[in-house]
Amino acid sequence: MTGSDPIPPSAGGLPSLPLRVAALAARKPTRFAFRPSEPERAVMAAALELIGLPAFTFIGELTPEGRHDYRLTAELVADVVQPCSITLAPVPASLRESVRRQYLSDYREPETEEAEMVSDEAEPLPEVIDIAAVAIEALALALPPYPRAPGAELGEAVFAEPGVEPLRQADLNPFASLAAKLKERSEGGA
Repeated sequence: MTGSDPIPPSAGGLPSLPLRVAALAARKPTRFAFRPSEPERAVMAAALELIGLPAFTFIGELTPEGRHDYRLTAELVADVVQPCSITLAPVPASLRESVRRQYLSDYREPETEEAEMVSDEAEPLPEVIDIAAVAIEALALALPPYPRAPGAELGEAVFAEPGVEPLRQADLNPFASLAAKLKERSEGGA
């Protein structure tokens, strides 16, 4: 598969690159390359609330494991532009992530809270593995959660009733009263 293959949109309008499990090679890896076009990247950016997604590739392979299971390994490389979490200014970032998924034909959800987990990468083997959906999920997980523009700082909100001195974050420091006393001494003795 190449990035130039037609990729029909999924039900949500997002790009899709479905691979039928029944059509996958049983003895050798199936290689894939998901390189969405500019309009497809724009749809992905809107879905992930990004300002832009100038570049994106998701290249890897599905390797058979045993008789009925598959392992997906891929490399995600993306340039993203997110809104600053404080100022909403554009914050560019370059991402590179290794992605792994294990698709098990006999996967079972744990029945109790204390059941041993197979792997956090493991999931049930579907009839169709949508490479684009895996790529978009991997991108969403790789995004910085609170991007900040250079120089953007979260100010301190200070509230108090009229006539009452507000309590500040620095006042909660266990050494704040000692620092205040030392400051008073240095000002009074100078």
